[in-house]
Amino acid sequence: MRPSGRNLSDMRAVSIETGVTKHAEGSCLIKMGDTHVLCTATIEDRVPPFIKGSGLGWVTAEYGMLPRATNTRMRREAAAGKQGGRTVEIQRLIGRSLRAGVDRVALGERQITVDCDVIQADGGTRCASITGGWVALRLAVNKLMKIGDVISDPLVDPVAAVSCGIYAGQPVLDLDYPEDSEAGVDGNFIMTGSGKLIEVQMSAEGSVFSRAQMNELIDLAEKGVGELVAAQKAATK
Repeated sequence: MRPSGRNLSDMRAVSIETGVTKHAEGSCLIKMGDTHVLCTATIEDRVPPFIKGSGLGWVTAEYGMLPRATNTRMRREAAAGKQGGRTVEIQRLIGRSLRAGVDRVALGERQITVDCDVIQADGGTRCASITGGWVALRLAVNKLMKIGDVISDPLVDPVAAVSCGIYAGQPVLDLDYPEDSEAGVDGNFIMTGSGKLIEVQMSAEGSVFSRAQMNELIDLAEKGVGELVAAQKAATK
């Protein structure tokens, strides 16, 4: 039995509330169980120097956790004077994951920055950030299309992410913190709405895993991402 009482293939309750901030071109509050992330998308008429003049757009991301998002207070990274390695790794993951679903030619030479701020953490914050980040991105692009700045839809496929792992010897979907902290194998799966893999992060956290077990986790991830994409589409229709 999972600590939450869920079946092995059950997701946590997922909700996505859109339009939660006044100024951002796209915003949402995504809740995956007790993990809550505020995602905003900002459109800027500029691109990084390395693609300036290419006609290509750019999507990037920033990620952070509020001091009491976790059980004990964390010092703000701004107060420490630098971002931690985990933060840098996660925001790069979010950015490249979202770009996988974007036609950068159709987007035109502009940048969209997706900010993901974790209000409350209970496992899977990077996955919730990617899933909610795509919703904020979708809403921002809708505004570009509505005013005619973008002619054809640059978002070619939704992008969502979910964690899977082996907990108490069983493959489970969408780990919460009690499972994540005790899992023998932990993985994050980023996929498109059409079922293509963007990135897989898997590691043995105390027990090795077989090819067959990895296939089981991918099957669970496909199920979970399918449910998340349905929630994304419902939130942005």
